[in-house]
Amino acid sequence: MGKLTALQIRNLKTPGRYGDGDGLTLVFKGHGRGYWVLRATIKGRRRDIGLGSFSLVSLKEARDTAIDLRRDIQRGLDPIAERERADLVVLTFAEAARRVHCEQKAGWKNGKHQDQWITTLEKYAFPKLGKRLVNDIEGPLIRECLLPIGLEKPETARRVKQRIGVILDWAYANGMRATEAPMRSLGRALPRQPKRDNHFAAMPYEEVPAFMLHLQKRESVARLALEFLILCGSRSGEIRGAKWAEVDLEHKLWIIPADRMKVGKEHIVPLSNATMSVLERARPHYAPCSDLIFPGRNVMRPMSDMTLLKILRYAKLPYTVHGFRSSFRDWAAEQTNYPGEVAEAALAHTVSNRVEAAYRRTNYLDKRRELMRDWADFCTN
Repeated sequence: MGKLTALQIRNLKTPGRYGDGDGLTLVFKGHGRGYWVLRATIKGRRRDIGLGSFSLVSLKEARDTAIDLRRDIQRGLDPIAERERADLVVLTFAEAARRVHCEQKAGWKNGKHQDQWITTLEKYAFPKLGKRLVNDIEGPLIRECLLPIGLEKPETARRVKQRIGVILDWAYANGMRATEAPMRSLGRALPRQPKRDNHFAAMPYEEVPAFMLHLQKRESVARLALEFLILCGSRSGEIRGAKWAEVDLEHKLWIIPADRMKVGKEHIVPLSNATMSVLERARPHYAPCSDLIFPGRNVMRPMSDMTLLKILRYAKLPYTVHGFRSSFRDWAAEQTNYPGEVAEAALAHTVSNRVEAAYRRTNYLDKRRELMRDWADFCTN
């Protein structure tokens, strides 16, 4: 039998906590104001569970609700977690994917990756998963989604699988799923994919001088950009986003800011006479509104990566744009006496050995200036 009565509650005047027994308490705040609370131990923790305003919930209703909650707790349930779960809005896969994309894209430096991340899901995952709630998506449905592209487009399948896993894990972390994504078991249920060759198709360095002559037969912004890329040993994104403000013409340096570098550190490229010549030829294409050295058709935006690749495709060459970095590295290893760490610094590669990285304080700028001059001489010989 409880300690409180309906008459006592109606006559209350002094604010305070008034216990009814078994953890049920009325928290009285003053005339007409107050609420019911059930104090209980849930999985070893003392918790207060609100039962509603005493002006809306009678003493009998509060006692009945408290009894039901204590029974749930004895069965191992967490009433607070159950309430939160009931109030939670579970998103569809498409809604969750766009939410994840919006939250995470700011951390991706590659604008192309930002766009591809969601477009691949829209094309390959949304048709089967898009309208499904994230808590309703399990292994068989994901397998059905990936199976058509698993062997035909293995690299795309890997990316789609990885991104599906990210979205379902995000949903799990936000309480929308009871489990994480079932990706481990899924991998065993899909056909084995061919092993990847992680190397980019690279032009043999012996062929680079002849290709440079081919580039210079006709002049365009894209050809100038590719010529500059080869001479600097840089990545495509670094070249396409290059701005005149980054170039120190007096000291012949191209200073790429950290936010445009893959490793997130500023990189300085010494410019040879050949690269300075490319910049001179690029001057007529200067657009003050964008400051891009190699603008795209829309001068406000960089050219696409495909624009550079098309030059190789039109020449019927089976190489990649990124592969020219390998051409440079192979030449440095086989045709010069420069230390490997100098060539690696020229490519803006990080030091894999943590101890060595901690003690290295130089960027080998003077040695790299000589290295890039010799590379330019080789390419333009």
